[in-house]
Amino acid sequence: MNVSYRQLQAFIQVAQSATFAEAAQKMFLSQPALSSAIKKMEEQVGGGLFSRTTRKVQLSPEGQDFLPVAIRLMNDWQDAFGDLQQVFSMGRGKLSIAAMPSFAVGHLPAILGAFQSQFPNVKVAVADIVMEQVINAVSEERVALGFTFETEQLDGLLFHPMFTDEFIAVLPKLHPLSQQSSVTWNALAQSPFIAMNRGSAIRRWVDNHYEALELKVNMVAEASQLATLGQFVEHGLGVSIVPGLCQQQMQRLGLRCLPIEGDRLSKRVGMIKKVQGNMSVSAQALWDWVIKQSLAE
Repeated sequence: MNVSYRQLQAFIQVAQSATFAEAAQKMFLSQPALSSAIKKMEEQVGGGLFSRTTRKVQLSPEGQDFLPVAIRLMNDWQDAFGDLQQVFSMGRGKLSIAAMPSFAVGHLPAILGAFQSQFPNVKVAVADIVMEQVINAVSEERVALGFTFETEQLDGLLFHPMFTDEFIAVLPKLHPLSQQSSVTWNALAQSPFIAMNRGSAIRRWVDNHYEALELKVNMVAEASQLATLGQFVEHGLGVSIVPGLCQQQMQRLGLRCLPIEGDRLSKRVGMIKKVQGNMSVSAQALWDWVIKQSLAE
């Protein structure tokens, strides 16, 4: 079997596009040339990778299984030649990282700005995705580094703490508690409460904290994204508790952000990488640079 880099690239591009025409445009190929590349690849692997209709193209079950492998192979290929190029061009390279949206907005710009002032030839690609997806992306080596909360699900990963984040209350502007300088856990529990869904670490942490306080919240709605949760609060559905990292995001929605009195709920935020992973020169440079900066502060 001799699947080429171009065929692998074509497969990934089609898989991530709605139609062959869209994928062909992104690759600057004619649609017949792209279709031919996919057909030859399917002949080489011995089966169909896509289910085609007149309107759209979808991955076959086998194609769905192969996509993450193909992406990993593509990243490995790009990293290999990126590292080689760094040797010959004095530090030029490409770095893929992942970060929680709140971290990506509030902290990552300053980190990358300072990093790239020292390493101007390193191109950085950032995936701003939820915490659980950051961990998965690093574990599966789809990205080199991740910025996330410290959670219980970090098997096989190395966590370097950067700072501690304290959770805060978010309330609608016109809520009776919004004029106070702080609120209590009990007052928030008695108000209509918007929670993250049960699959999220944030929901688990808030639930565990309330359980330790022997309080029960008056939950009226759940959300799978912090942005959605903020919209619910903005429209007066209830109050909520979110990481302090989200304060800028919530304030842009016009919400009141207040500290919570009593026992603190706080979690460490930091950088993760695979314990057994082989890091590129640029990834190692960012890892070492962040550690150096955090130790200096």
